[in-house]
Amino acid sequence: MIKVGFKRLSDGAIIPTKAHQSDSGFDLYASEDVIIEPGETEVVPTGIAVELPKGFEAQVRPRSGVTAKTKLRVQLGTIDNGYTGEIGVIVDNIADDPIGNTSRYLNFVDGSEIRQDEDIPDGTYHIRKGDRIAQLVVQPLPSVEAYEISGELDETERGGNGFGSTGVSRGVE
Repeated sequence: MIKVGFKRLSDGAIIPTKAHQSDSGFDLYASEDVIIEPGETEVVPTGIAVELPKGFEAQVRPRSGVTAKTKLRVQLGTIDNGYTGEIGVIVDNIADDPIGNTSRYLNFVDGSEIRQDEDIPDGTYHIRKGDRIAQLVVQPLPSVEAYEISGELDETERGGNGFGSTGVSRGVE
């Protein structure tokens, strides 16, 4: 079994957890309240640092429930093996508010909302201290060394074709 160490960097920090032993990732929790208006990107603090075993890295990934229920998108982040600072979660609010509409409702990561006393930009989200906002997946790193190729690359069936070159059809008639 691989052991991963977590350190609280603030009093409000929650040590990452797994809901089930077989889960791929540890849930990451917000260590403070963060408001994200439409079109904004914020780094949500976790108040946690990680100590990874040699030969391992960690990735911050979205939680499917947050993505399915909200307009918040967690960006993939890499925690290099030697990084011992605070884990931050990069969150984009993709809610579209091109004409500056306002609302009296504030949205939460669980898909709920609450009425406010004042107008706020429509599609604003409040991440609350203690909300599970992302997951941390720990993976082994292969030992890889880069080298420069001076001649031509090996010929392959695909070659340089990319970005949709294989089409989108399933091939079923």
